[in-house]
Amino acid sequence: MLGSFLECPRLPAPGFQFITMASIFKSTLSELREHVPFTLLGTAAGVGLVLIMLENGTPRAVSVSLFGALHPVHVFLSAIVTAGMYRLHGDGKIIPLLLIGYFGSIGIGSFSDCLIPWIGEILLDLPNRGLHLGFIEKWWLVNPLALAGIAFACWRPATRFPHAGHVLLSTLASLFHITMALGSEVDPSATVTIALFLFLAVWLPCCTSDIVFPLLFRKKH
Repeated sequence: MLGSFLECPRLPAPGFQFITMASIFKSTLSELREHVPFTLLGTAAGVGLVLIMLENGTPRAVSVSLFGALHPVHVFLSAIVTAGMYRLHGDGKIIPLLLIGYFGSIGIGSFSDCLIPWIGEILLDLPNRGLHLGFIEKWWLVNPLALAGIAFACWRPATRFPHAGHVLLSTLASLFHITMALGSEVDPSATVTIALFLFLAVWLPCCTSDIVFPLLFRKKH
């Protein structure tokens, strides 16, 4: 009785049955290549937005509010995709689904939105630099949203649209983490470094959390 309770309802087998490390590696490289143009476009748009905000003297409070709103939604979508991937290819056990969905969204999402931008802020010596971890600073919002995303994935796993939204929101959340640290004046050459860290904050972590991480814990077949 307990064993059946700790399992999500079984799904029909996906179109491909055998997942190997070689296929994961191949799929990851393919996804990374496909994400380069989209991520570059998002990075360029982000740098343009930074310049507009500096030109108009946008208050720092705007960046604080936008990061505080976008990061939790990013975690929610990331949890749907990460848990959904394991749901489709795992063994249906609820405890592994919870752990993989939580640490994949909270852990890698924080690395993407918070840690990588913070390292960029340190290297640029930005005046208001700081590490803002949503699951700690807004634990009452971010953590429940991660659990809500996992619950949604258990009920109806989806990976395509949530992943696209996940990548877009990650770009914006990383951007506003950086703009929170900006002063009133920024050396134009700093935008190159901002662009580099914005690209890295989105490109590799999003594919890792959505594809590599959940499939590492898949069932053998």
